[in-house]
Amino acid sequence: MSWSNFGDFSVERGFRILDERVVRGSSGLMLLVGVIASINGFVVKNYAILPYLTGFLALNFFIGIFVSPKLSPTMAVSKLLVRKQCPLPIGAIQKKFAWSLGFLLTGATFALSLLLVNDASWFEPVCMLCLICLLFLFLETAFGICVGCKIYFLAVKLKLLKPEPVTPNCMGDACSCKVE
Repeated sequence: MSWSNFGDFSVERGFRILDERVVRGSSGLMLLVGVIASINGFVVKNYAILPYLTGFLALNFFIGIFVSPKLSPTMAVSKLLVRKQCPLPIGAIQKKFAWSLGFLLTGATFALSLLLVNDASWFEPVCMLCLICLLFLFLETAFGICVGCKIYFLAVKLKLLKPEPVTPNCMGDACSCKVE
């Protein structure tokens, strides 16, 4: 599957786009779910809820990547919450890559949390993955820094991924619009 065949959204400036405000709001909602999961694990020691919360996050990423960003639960709620704000277009290609990383992290966290329900020895690996996810979500929500997008552009620069014909801008126009 090509990175450019990604969901239904607008095409502007020659590349597919998403609304940065909706994406950041979605990250904030996922951060909230992740914090709730962390509090249940770290503070309350209630591991039974972790598979549900991490499963929701993994499913949210899965829907955003393979079905449509518009149908992702956190994107839909975020779009509703920011509907009166002016959209800020960002490239969808690098977001798909970033969401794929998020899906891998949350999918692994989900799988480990299923083991954790019956065996607390899995708590440390789950915690590390959860903290990485929370850090990435916090950076995107609070500062508009998408770590996955940075990794995407690095992979293109290192020629690990094929560059798109028209290079999309990233959150806050922080990435160079030209990949050399």
